[in-house]
Amino acid sequence: MSKTYIGIDNGSTGTIGIIAPGGVQFLETPVVESLHYGKKGGLVKRLDRAAFKALFSGINPLETVVKIERPFTAGPMMINAMLHAHRFFEATICTLEDLGFGYEVIDSGTWQKAMLGEVKGSPELKKASKLRATQLYPQFTDAIKRHGDADGLLIAHFIANRA
Repeated sequence: MSKTYIGIDNGSTGTIGIIAPGGVQFLETPVVESLHYGKKGGLVKRLDRAAFKALFSGINPLETVVKIERPFTAGPMMINAMLHAHRFFEATICTLEDLGFGYEVIDSGTWQKAMLGEVKGSPELKKASKLRATQLYPQFTDAIKRHGDADGLLIAHFIANRA
């Protein structure tokens, strides 16, 4: 049985990497803008569930390993960012469950240390992610540079090579 490995970098600016017997894909997480009914109002990005589901059509859940990065957690100074990350995470895992996919949550430090070494700090991690992914998957260089990192693809690579 051939496996498919899917890595999901959680969040509205996240990416998805799919390593399957038929090839490799690097995708941005599909989002839609929606009204936010908090005190300040405004727009918020939410998971485009229909587009997300379409990404997984033709993939057999029983032959797939999915790992999604743990959502951002912080103290009270960044509570809104944390709430958005957790809301997006919930939408993502509910959609995966609707499609019949099991998943495991992976801590960013687990895959980053294995794939990027001892790099620390958000700007340096983004640079390292971009560099490592373009070395491994040069066919996606333009898309990776445009997005700014390739965490979803590196998560998929990490789990495919640990299977």
